Amino acid sequence: MMKPQKNLLIGLVCATALGVGGYGLYTIGVQHGMDMAAMPASSGVTASAPVQTVPEAGPQSIAQGEEATRRHIATGIKAGDVDPSTGKRILYYHDPMVPGNKFDKPAKSPFMDMMLVPVYADGDAGSDGSRVTVSPRIQQNLGVRTAEVTEGLLSPQVSAVGNIAFNERDQAFVQARATGYVERLHVRATLDRVRKGQALAELYVPDWMAAQEEFLSVRRMQGTDLATLVDGARQRMRQVGMSDEQIRLVESSGKTQARITLTAPIGGVVVELMAREGMTVMPGATLFRINGLGSVWANAEVPESQVALVRPGTKVQASSAAAPGTVLRGTVQAILPEVNPATRTLKARVELANPGNLLVPGMFVNMQFMDMREKKSLLIPTEALIQTGKRVVVMLAEDQGKFHPVEVETGIESNGQTEIKRGLQMGQRVVVSAQFLIDSEASLKGVETRLNAVPQPQATPATAAGSKP
Repeated sequence: MMKPQKNLLIGLVCATALGVGGYGLYTIGVQHGMDMAAMPASSGVTASAPVQTVPEAGPQSIAQGEEATRRHIATGIKAGDVDPSTGKRILYYHDPMVPGNKFDKPAKSPFMDMMLVPVYADGDAGSDGSRVTVSPRIQQNLGVRTAEVTEGLLSPQVSAVGNIAFNERDQAFVQARATGYVERLHVRATLDRVRKGQALAELYVPDWMAAQEEFLSVRRMQGTDLATLVDGARQRMRQVGMSDEQIRLVESSGKTQARITLTAPIGGVVVELMAREGMTVMPGATLFRINGLGSVWANAEVPESQVALVRPGTKVQASSAAAPGTVLRGTVQAILPEVNPATRTLKARVELANPGNLLVPGMFVNMQFMDMREKKSLLIPTEALIQTGKRVVVMLAEDQGKFHPVEVETGIESNGQTEIKRGLQMGQRVVVSAQFLIDSEASLKGVETRLNAVPQPQATPATAAGSKP
């Protein structure tokens, strides 16, 4: 009975010994790790943290930055001082592998087995951090392509759909010039086509009879001083509404003309007809309104975001399904000062030539606005632009595989080309592919301090060492 109790006692003693030993080893390991993390760089002891390989884009600049940090430790330089070797003020120190933390003193990185790297006042990290260096092999792997900044004329093209309407500047009115009666109508319906000089209606005007009889009576009189009387009678015929042509007809025929034939002053379409046979018309009453079809208006709906690309005088090419294969040409007459609140568009009034009267009101046409700018400007491919939300940036390609971000001011865009108003010079080269990857690498190296606000020192290595990597 005593043997099982003895075995149980021996097992409890062994378990207690193993627990105490394991706890002691754990405590020693934790203390040793804390000592290694806080160990200064001058002690020559490095922590056993895993070493990460420096990215191939710019390893030389990181190594130079570490060397600069060692010099700063030896000479007592810190953030806010001027580096004698570069003549630049030091903003802060950071670990390029963990760029989110910033330190105000040079030291060994609490995260990686490397020294912190200085960031200078002009945005430089290390010796050349403002420029990202990418090896030719990495450029080939990323598919980096560049394009030259060129100078040329930009022809912005805007497409829109236009609705055909009558050209209101090509109108003519036919009115009654005296009280009369409509005896006969030659045009009886609106939208009838008429030719210039075509008879429209015949009117009987009894008020003309007395003035014509007076004129003919004076002409039949004998005497030498009758010219004044003849001129007076002729003026009275004009006063009752007779035209010079009708007066000449009375003079040549010697007979009264109580009827008048109204003719079309232009060719086109009768858009308004106010006369009917047998009706009485008063002086000044409009009987016909004719609109020409030699040219028409196309009212195009242009988005307000593209109105700057359309201006009066801009050349326009139009096509219509009613005239396949026919290119109609015209110019912008005006941009109407009214925005459609539903579609956020403005109307561009375009005057189009209408050969053969192919276009009639109500038709739709497809239009291309072509605004040839007279002044040359700097042009780059639109795909080279990086929109940051607050500004527009391009990656400028330099010699020896270096890339540098540049803020630019853009103008109009057309056919994949964008106008550059400020920030670049002709002959420079910009990155048109993989620029977002290069821009990200530049941000990791501290260039974001130049693109955004300059940060202030926020931490020291002692305070950051207690945070988790």
